[in-house]
Amino acid sequence: MNLHIANGRLIDPKNGLDQRADLFLAEACVAGIGQAPAGFVAEKTLDAGGCIVCPGLVDLSARLKGIDSELAAAARGGVTTLVCPPGINPPLDEPELVERLVRRAAECGLARVLPLGALTQNLGGEKLAELVGLRRAGCIAFSQGKQPITDTYVLLRALEYAATFGYAVWLQPQDYWLSRNGVAHDGRVASKLGLTPIPAAAETIAVGTFLQLARENGVRLHLRSLSSAAGVRMVEEAQQSGLPVTCDIGVHHLHLTESAIGFFDSHARFDPPLRAEADRAALRAAAAQGVAAICSDHTPTDADDKALPFGEAKPGATGLELLLALTLQWAQEEHLPLDKALARVTCDPAAVCGSPAGHLSVSAPADVCIFDPDAEWTVTAESLKSRGKNTPFIGQILKGKVVTTLVGGQVVYSA
Repeated sequence: MNLHIANGRLIDPKNGLDQRADLFLAEACVAGIGQAPAGFVAEKTLDAGGCIVCPGLVDLSARLKGIDSELAAAARGGVTTLVCPPGINPPLDEPELVERLVRRAAECGLARVLPLGALTQNLGGEKLAELVGLRRAGCIAFSQGKQPITDTYVLLRALEYAATFGYAVWLQPQDYWLSRNGVAHDGRVASKLGLTPIPAAAETIAVGTFLQLARENGVRLHLRSLSSAAGVRMVEEAQQSGLPVTCDIGVHHLHLTESAIGFFDSHARFDPPLRAEADRAALRAAAAQGVAAICSDHTPTDADDKALPFGEAKPGATGLELLLALTLQWAQEEHLPLDKALARVTCDPAAVCGSPAGHLSVSAPADVCIFDPDAEWTVTAESLKSRGKNTPFIGQILKGKVVTTLVGGQVVYSA
């Protein structure tokens, strides 16, 4: 369909565009900016007056509890491309599992799904998975999800093998022995409430190990869900030294600290845990400086999994529908230009996962998010399309509402 998006403020961070301009889409791609290409006849016009038109958001971590519901949540949140990490069910350690996920997501058609294959069989941390077969099935990189590899020798060999084939490896840095029984940051709140702590050293020790191993073999390394000031500082230093390492930060870690736990609020239980104010400040600065991309770390859970004592509740929060608004709030609080903020959820994560999305160059995929930056909305369980209603932001008023989402030039969400 030939589509004309008129009267919007076009922001494309990758190409340095921030101007009032019309956008023209044809054959699932961007066909023109500002002026229609020769012979273009619009079959439909969308009026984006008062709205911002930007590339569809690219989310580096979204778990899919159900394909239909979670991709509907992505569309409502303006997310057009998302990376799905392996989990216990399914572990994504066999090509057939990956092919099934890719096929089901394509049939749904609401967002592009990029799978991360399991680095080891059944995520067990012992035997290497069939990486070549998984890659052919559609995996963009390899990960352990939240499952550790406790044997450093196995990890070294896995990274060497990945480096040999040019595969990227995505790891969540958290030392197993320091974190295995913990549920909250090792700080004043955990002490006050008697919760088993997870020290920041659990992250930094793992970061140090991963970076040193990466130096040995040159593997492209992405560190997921950083939570500590020391952790992001180590990654920044590694980047400055020329090491091919990237990282992301869950958007909730930019807004919340250990104090959000309050009186054992299970909605504030995360993995990694919410940390101290100094950590949050460092994470916000790292994102502002472009050291890290921002992701939703979307983890939908059933209500029963949160209606448990804090230490037994499942960690994580729903985030696909909140990613844009929370990113905009962070940028406003940090006095960050809008194009810089949008870069952290569009072109920056697209570069990490090697996706052609995240920008609006002519011939780029016609994945577009149109949002009203001034529209306020209240986060309620009933308003969320995700099957997971678990978020500490329930009841809060956020600013920035998606009006229309397009994937491949097709409208997949309209408010």
